[in-house]
This record gives sequence, C-alpha cells and structure tokens, in this order.
Amino acid sequence: MGTPQTRHSSEVRERAVRLVFEHQGEHASQWEAMCSIAAKIGCAAETLRKWVRRAERDNGKRERLKALERENLEMRRANEILRKASAYFAQAELDRRGK
Repeated sequence: MGTPQTRHSSEVRERAVRLVFEHQGEHASQWEAMCSIAAKIGCAAETLRKWVRRAERDNGKRERLKALERENLEMRRANEILRKASAYFAQAELDRRGK
C-alpha cells in the first residue's frame, strides 16, 4: 500500500473534532453526533471517529475515562461486599435477639 492520502486539511479535522465535542450533548450518543457532522463535512463517520479518538488520547481524556471506569468498578465491588456483610450482621443480630 502507498502512503495514505489526506483529503481533509488539519483545520477541517480540528474543526470537525471540536464540533463533535461541542454538539454531542444534542444527540443521543457521541456516534450520532459524529455521523451528523461527518455528513456535513463530507467524510466517513468512521474517519471522524478516529480523529475524535486521537484527539481524546492526545488530550488525556481516554486515560482519565478508563481510570474512572476502573474506580467505578472497584467501588461497585466494595459496595456489594458491604451490602452482603450488612445483611449478614443484621441477620445475626435478629437471631441473637430471638434467643
């Protein structure tokens, strides 16, 4: 394969990425925003998705999101353990009072 052709200038890419970030709240998902904006600038939605992901990586957003997802999972696990422990001790207290 040869070198990839750049159909869109860096200014167009930057503007498209900025538009996705600015207007994703107006759509049901980020992907819908990408599809809408890609159609307006004349590129494939997948191409715009790659530009957005690269921008997110460059800005550190992806790493922060992954870290928050890991933290959220850990907290859910801890909550589940605490919920089970609470139920266990509550039952033990009821059993103790019944004697």
